[in-house]
Amino acid sequence: MPSVLILKFGAIGDCVMALPAAHEMYRAGYCVNWVCGRAAEPVLRLYPWINVIPVDDRALLHGSIFSRSQAVVALWGVLAGKHYDVCATLYYDGRYRLLTLPVRATRKVMLSRLDRAKTLLPGRHHTDEYARIVSGRPDDVTPAQLAPLPPPSLPASPLPPVSGKARIVLVPGGARNMLRDDALRRWPVESYAAVAATLLDAGHEVVLAGGPDDVWVRPAFSGLAVGDLIGTLALADTLALLDSAAVTLTHDTGPLHLAGLTSTAIVAIFGPTDPWGRLPQRANVVGLWGGEGFACRPCYDGRNYAPCSNNLCMQQVTPTMVVVETETLLTARSEGRQLLPRVVLPSHTPLAQIQVARA
Repeated sequence: MPSVLILKFGAIGDCVMALPAAHEMYRAGYCVNWVCGRAAEPVLRLYPWINVIPVDDRALLHGSIFSRSQAVVALWGVLAGKHYDVCATLYYDGRYRLLTLPVRATRKVMLSRLDRAKTLLPGRHHTDEYARIVSGRPDDVTPAQLAPLPPPSLPASPLPPVSGKARIVLVPGGARNMLRDDALRRWPVESYAAVAATLLDAGHEVVLAGGPDDVWVRPAFSGLAVGDLIGTLALADTLALLDSAAVTLTHDTGPLHLAGLTSTAIVAIFGPTDPWGRLPQRANVVGLWGGEGFACRPCYDGRNYAPCSNNLCMQQVTPTMVVVETETLLTARSEGRQLLPRVVLPSHTPLAQIQVARA
C-alpha cells in the first residue's frame, strides 16, 4: 500500500483545512500518516484512518535549544528508516525541512512562495489548495470545492437542549495560537455581548465557548443570562456542543473551523484575513467581511499583519448585521432550507432588515 506523511502541527484551523487533502489520499489508496502537535492531536484522532504521530510542538516552538533538540531527535527516532511515497511538509519556513531530514520519500513537497505549484494561491480556499499540493494535481484541474470533513462520530452534547429555544454558541475569544496572539482578527467582545443581549431578548439560548485562555471575555457578559462553558470542555466535547447549536458565531479562529466539521450553521466575522480562503465551504455558512472600501484589506500575507493598532475593518461589522444573518439562518433552519455558503459585505445588508432588527 502506498503511504503519505503529512507534517502539519500548527493552528487547529490549518489542520482542519488540510484534512480533506489527507482524505483524498486515503481514498486513492494511501496509508495516511500525520505528524501533529498536541493541540490538533485530539481532532485528528477522531479519524480512524489517520495514523497520528504526535510531536511536542511546544518544545519545538518555544523550548530551549536543548528541549528543541530533544523533540527533533524524538521525532527522528520515529521517522528514521521509514519510506513514504509522498512526504508533504505544509509550511513555507524552510526550517521545517529539518524535521523530515531522515525521511526517505519518492516525492517530497513543501510550500514555496517561489513555485506556483507549491503556493497557496490567493483567493482560493486553503482546503482545495492543500489537496492540490499534497496530491500533486496540476493547477489547471478545477474540481468542485472540497467541503469540511466531519468526524465519523461525536460524543453527546455536554449541555442538554433547552426546550423551545434555539441554541446559539458564541466564541468571542480565540485567535491565539502557540506562536502569537492575533488580536487583529477578533471582533470586539463588547459587540459579542450586544449580540448576546439581543438574542436573549428574542428568546434564544446563548452559550459561550472557548479555551482556558479565553476567560478574559467573561466580564463583558456580566448580567446576561448566558451559559458559560469557556475553558471547561475537552476538544471532542467542544465539537459536540457546536454540533448541538442551531448557529455558531465567531471570527477567524480555530473554533470556526471546528464548527465547520459539525452541523451547526455559522456566522463568521472577517477583516484582515480573506474569507474566500478560510470560510468553511458547506451549506448554512455566512462570512461577514468588514473593511469594505479599505485599501489595506486584507492585510494578512500568510505570515504577518499590517502594523495596525485599531482593527477598524472588524469594527465595521455591527452587532445588527450579525443578528440579521443569525436570524436568516434560523429561519432557513426552521423551514428546512439549505443556504449556500456566502460572503456578505456591510453594504450588502439591506437597510430594511437592519431596521427590523433594531425594532
